[in-house]
Amino acid sequence: MWVKLSNSGNTLKLIILNFIWKNISGWINYSGMVIIYKILERAMGNRGSKSEIQHPQPNKISVKEQRADGNWYIKSDLIYLRCALMDFERNYLIKFPSKQLIKKNYSTLKNFLPKLNPWFITGFTDAEGSFTIPIDKVINRKLGWRVQAKFQIGLKFSDLSLLLQLKEFFGGIGSIELSGNIAFYSVFSLKDLINVIIPHFDKYKLLTKKGADFLLFKQIVELMKNKKHFSFEGLQEIINLKASMNWGLSENLTSEFTNIVPIERPIINPENIYNPNWISGFVNGEGTFDVKIYKSKTKTGYAVQLRFRIPQHERDLKLIQLLKFYFNEGIIEKHTNFPALTLVIVKFSSITENIIPFFKLYPLVGVKQLDFQDFCKIGKLMSEGKHLTKEGLELIYSIKSGMNKSRKL
Repeated sequence: MWVKLSNSGNTLKLIILNFIWKNISGWINYSGMVIIYKILERAMGNRGSKSEIQHPQPNKISVKEQRADGNWYIKSDLIYLRCALMDFERNYLIKFPSKQLIKKNYSTLKNFLPKLNPWFITGFTDAEGSFTIPIDKVINRKLGWRVQAKFQIGLKFSDLSLLLQLKEFFGGIGSIELSGNIAFYSVFSLKDLINVIIPHFDKYKLLTKKGADFLLFKQIVELMKNKKHFSFEGLQEIINLKASMNWGLSENLTSEFTNIVPIERPIINPENIYNPNWISGFVNGEGTFDVKIYKSKTKTGYAVQLRFRIPQHERDLKLIQLLKFYFNEGIIEKHTNFPALTLVIVKFSSITENIIPFFKLYPLVGVKQLDFQDFCKIGKLMSEGKHLTKEGLELIYSIKSGMNKSRKL
């Protein structure tokens, strides 16, 4: 997306790498991407610095970025952004850009964000989403308690664009907020949960045990719709349902409510994987594409192994078995210290003939797609035998050093 670089004094420069943000900020003539940037010492303050954007024509186009103190957030349908991208200094709107807060309606993104497949959404939610019922003590409420319902997905800031796509998929409902380097997409509105979120997961069903949390969540939302959370009997019923969700009740709620009778948790027992896009979404959240380089009796002294892995809690063993059956390859490893299982595929022919073609046909999104692309590059080098040479091994190591947790964005 962008990063902040300190220049002189208190001025900060925003490097805008994605054409979506150029559109938001006002530069709409070309939908290119910034490929280089220059900070000019004689052009500090509000003069801005240059970037070059790619363009269908042979010539690159230089763009000036008017700098401002970097600060933005998304609330409702508005993006608040402290940055204006201009063409020439004579057209700058204001003398002191950091004094202005630019507002653009979220709908400006609709023509630029790729539409996600609904099964991808469900698979990704199975991996990264949560359905929760926050219950807080509030003294000015009639019962002394506040009940909320929340659907939420949290990702690292580097995957903010994926959250924007999720928000767009659901029609712009909910909000995106930052907490440190984590971005959260949240839907609290009872109306939006009833009209948008719940109907989606009713139609495109969750396959992990998270599906049970959704069904209990749905029952609580129905009670809230009928105002039952405003009575002691209804609140107790919600507590009983919440006791069977996720990790159960907090110590505080357990001590406050003494007549808790947990509702029987629904059984989720998937018989098959309904759509390949679900796999793409699930792997986008849970899967890993990585490369193992280890000592071996080869000419270079090292061997290279591509690894595709999908970890999951052991309660979802049936789902991991379905994934193994779907790809017709791999072994299921049990973690020695945690209640976790991992589907591991390392056979080179299976990866090049099955895994890589699958995710090219059903693409990943965001940072995970970048890891997959590097994974493919290494696979191609190995197919050409480059990993058996010193130069090829060094190139593979260089690519590997920028993947997954080592990737710098």
